[in-house]
Amino acid sequence: MNFIVSSTQLLNHLQAVSRVIASKNTMEILNNFLFKLEDDKLTITASDVETTMITTIDVENASDNGTIAIDAKRLTDILKEFPEQPLTFNINNQTFSVDIVSENGKFSVLGQNGDDFPQINSQRENVSVIRMSSDTLLQGVSKTLFAAMTDDIRPALTGIFFEISEGKIKFVATDAHKLVCYGRADVQTEGDSSFIFPQKPANLLKNILPKTDAQVTLSFNKQEAVIEFNEYTLICRLIEGSYPNYQAIIPNDSPRKLIVDRLELCNCLRRVSIFSNQASNLIKLSITANQLTVSAQDIDFSISAHERVKCQFEGDDMEIGFCSTYLIQILSNLNCDEVVVNLSDSTRPGKFVPLNQSSVDEDVLMILMPMSIN
Repeated sequence: MNFIVSSTQLLNHLQAVSRVIASKNTMEILNNFLFKLEDDKLTITASDVETTMITTIDVENASDNGTIAIDAKRLTDILKEFPEQPLTFNINNQTFSVDIVSENGKFSVLGQNGDDFPQINSQRENVSVIRMSSDTLLQGVSKTLFAAMTDDIRPALTGIFFEISEGKIKFVATDAHKLVCYGRADVQTEGDSSFIFPQKPANLLKNILPKTDAQVTLSFNKQEAVIEFNEYTLICRLIEGSYPNYQAIIPNDSPRKLIVDRLELCNCLRRVSIFSNQASNLIKLSITANQLTVSAQDIDFSISAHERVKCQFEGDDMEIGFCSTYLIQILSNLNCDEVVVNLSDSTRPGKFVPLNQSSVDEDVLMILMPMSIN
């Protein structure tokens, strides 16, 4: 098995798929990349069983098709030290020895039998298909992933909920403290359906999608999802269970309306939150007709701070408490100059939306539960 490939091109593809590999694998073979050579195509697979990434590279002077498993960390460490140059891979299909020949030297490693690598059998029965731009999927994942639950107390909340209807898709994530709902109306769909997409493959997409502007094909059934674009294929097992009725959390009647510069408020929160109690991160918003006062204190250390921000406010004066960490996350993930905060009272959640949506095909809202000021 022999072929020639660009060192930089190979490294870029290996780094993209290597994020799938778990730090501790139950099967030692999963610490390897699976190389499969067919004619002038080299297919590279990385997997942790639950999630699999596959990428394809064009190679030159290929001969003797076959498969081999090569230690992922060792191979990427080797390639990081090469400048851009063609590398020749000479692989013995019987002994699994791998010789990497550069312009000035040869580097030898020992691989493993590629047949020992778990077979990736994608379930292609009862499949639904969605097509969208890479930017649509990237924005849907990026805008919601931060709001997903990070522990496994409620597995359904650890993923992103994909809700598909005719020509529309919603990405939803919540950890019971904050909720994000990001909608797009520029997708090609088949009927109504939904599924819960896990965090790990979502993070993989967040890293790879910015490098492409290709059309994305998403195929899924009740068990798994397959995402294909350019030279990449991502296969992942979906989270089982039902997603909670997130619509019930969204307040419909919010008589108070606050409009404030998003970046100014976010910077103010970063300064004032330093003085909040480190256990609760509680900050207080005191709102009047044209002024928002952000304050925090930590009684244990006898420190406090407050800062005023100009705003527009409709409704009766009020005070409300929020976790500064969550509030900063929400403001940081809204892409707008001014944000609208719809409020009811100090015990009910606040709804955050951009004053002007960036696109007619885009719809985003974020919900944050309040904290008791006392």
